[in-house]
Amino acid sequence: MALPGELWAELPAEKRIFCSVLLFSWAVYLWEAFLAHRQRRVYRTTTHVPWELGQIMDSETFEKSRLYQLDKSTFSFWSGLYSEVEGTGMQARLSQCNQVAESCIPLLEMMILLCGGIPFLWNLSGQISGRAGFGAEYEIVQSLVFLLLATLFSAVTGLPWSLYNTFVIEEKHGFNQQTLGFFFKDAIKKFIVTQCILLPVTSLLLYIIKIGGDYFFIYAWLFTLVVSLVLVTIYADYIAPLFDKFIPLPEGELKQQIETMAKSIDFPLTKVYVVEGSKRSSHSNAYFYGFFKNKRIVLFDTLLEDYSALNKEPAEGEDGENEETKSKTKNKKQGCKNEEVLAVLGHELGHWKLGHTVKNIIISQVLSFCLTVLSRRFEFQADAFAKELGKAKDLYSALIKLNKDNLGFPVSDWIFSMWHYSHPPLLERLQALKEAKQE
Repeated sequence: MALPGELWAELPAEKRIFCSVLLFSWAVYLWEAFLAHRQRRVYRTTTHVPWELGQIMDSETFEKSRLYQLDKSTFSFWSGLYSEVEGTGMQARLSQCNQVAESCIPLLEMMILLCGGIPFLWNLSGQISGRAGFGAEYEIVQSLVFLLLATLFSAVTGLPWSLYNTFVIEEKHGFNQQTLGFFFKDAIKKFIVTQCILLPVTSLLLYIIKIGGDYFFIYAWLFTLVVSLVLVTIYADYIAPLFDKFIPLPEGELKQQIETMAKSIDFPLTKVYVVEGSKRSSHSNAYFYGFFKNKRIVLFDTLLEDYSALNKEPAEGEDGENEETKSKTKNKKQGCKNEEVLAVLGHELGHWKLGHTVKNIIISQVLSFCLTVLSRRFEFQADAFAKELGKAKDLYSALIKLNKDNLGFPVSDWIFSMWHYSHPPLLERLQALKEAKQE
């Protein structure tokens, strides 16, 4: 009987790569599941308020919090397991997909989960674009059809989980404020808006990759950077209002205090908005956005004790909003007092004043550079391995031919190369191979 190592060595390279990716994905999931299991054990066993919190949290609130987090963690386990199984099916091989697809085409979802959804959807998108008059040469069109089908499938399969989370878990613990009608209208609107942004951006990105030559990754990176900045700029003003109502914070003591605090730290505040988050959930939040001298603060109405719709009794005969929003009677007021709201904003503004956003960007760039350096080192090691196999001479000539065929420019500035190139430049690789070639 062959040993597992021998069986592994006999597998084709593509199968070994596929199995390695699959094993890594499951290893990460199992590690995350193990950590979540440990935390659920804490939720189950910690049934009394820690003495450090005895003066600020009552037993009833503590128990509600414990049960809510336990339910969320259990739900996260099952939804995560489903996502991992679905992802495993989506990555199955193309040949497996084709064999099953010929015999069970009507069972679309089963095929996607069990016989390789990505190759199946790619073939299906090719058929759809072909019937629309776009041949195989219209790869971008096929890619957009594929993206549409993939996001549609994801939206459909994720719908039951979203419904359960909203109308069972969040409802059970008193957070959900949505009706079914509002939920589905919101989901459809999100899908349409997402496609209106995703498809044009993707088509332009694919076109850039297609015509970008050897430096396509630089052009693609610049394009995605510009798109990200544009989306961040327009999101709160043009996209978010499609889903929630934003109104200026009324004149009064709170607005005056916010403006005074912003001025004291030179925060270039231009507007303060209140968003009606209470239409969908009683969770609260606050954030700021904008570039340069045009900063804006957004407060959820659920954060403001004096403003939250959840603290107000509906007027008699008032049913316009109540058709889409459930009124919930609470024993305690929702939200924070003005002083507490200012403290929360002080924390958020601290991120700006201390330059945390810029620091995060710098750290991510440094990490990206370190990964590039590591990748280059791996390339040299792989070349050295080929040398040990006695293939230095052939690899030397192959690298020259591939560079010539792809019109790669063989000379690079060393700093530019170190920062951008995950593969070492041709001259450096040839120099490393030269001694072995001469031998």
